Amino acid sequence: MEVKPLARFPRATIEALLAPIPFYKTVKTEDAQQFEMLLRHSQIVEFKPGEVVLRRGEKDPWLYFLLKGQLAVFANDNQGQQIINYITPGEVFGDIAALVEQERSATVIADHNCKQVLVFGTDFKAFGALENFGVINLQTKLTYFRNCTHSLRWKLEVYRMRYPESALASKHRSVKLYTGAKGGIEELRAVHAQARELACLLLKWNQEFGAPFMGAGGKSAPLPELVDKVR
Repeated sequence: MEVKPLARFPRATIEALLAPIPFYKTVKTEDAQQFEMLLRHSQIVEFKPGEVVLRRGEKDPWLYFLLKGQLAVFANDNQGQQIINYITPGEVFGDIAALVEQERSATVIADHNCKQVLVFGTDFKAFGALENFGVINLQTKLTYFRNCTHSLRWKLEVYRMRYPESALASKHRSVKLYTGAKGGIEELRAVHAQARELACLLLKWNQEFGAPFMGAGGKSAPLPELVDKVR
């Protein structure tokens, strides 16, 4: 594993790599200082084939975005067992565990068939307590949790359409939308609570249907020519 500080790379390259991720894109547009703060708590990590990226049972606050290569997901630490899923470029992962503050639910390794695996990570500890705005301000937290709730509801709808007979099919529809004043503490509390409740439902779906690394984030792969500049 090799940690690559962002300062090593041209700013334009980093911004282009993050442009497909709605959260980073919105923060960059709305608050340049907060975007800088996020970068200050982020890094790019290169993994060799077979190296562990996440280990089941461990607890850490990092959110990840796969830039290059492929990751293999195992139900536990025994890599001799069958691979249950793959993570491909453009996928956000690790976000659900950070959101619900639980241990990692699977082991993820850099695929043996890939020469290079590159991951962008942000330390979620920078967010601090929900109503602590010393590092990450109110608007940035609202942006993050709004994005989470939107993405989680969409993924839960996908599950509902695929498995309409499941007892879980309409559970997410009982999680009420926030209808109060926008932009304040009350909205933050509400969207945070929604995101956690929806994330717990997604975990139940994942466990039932064998996709334990379907996270809250979307998927939009960076351009290969941009990733090639990260060396």
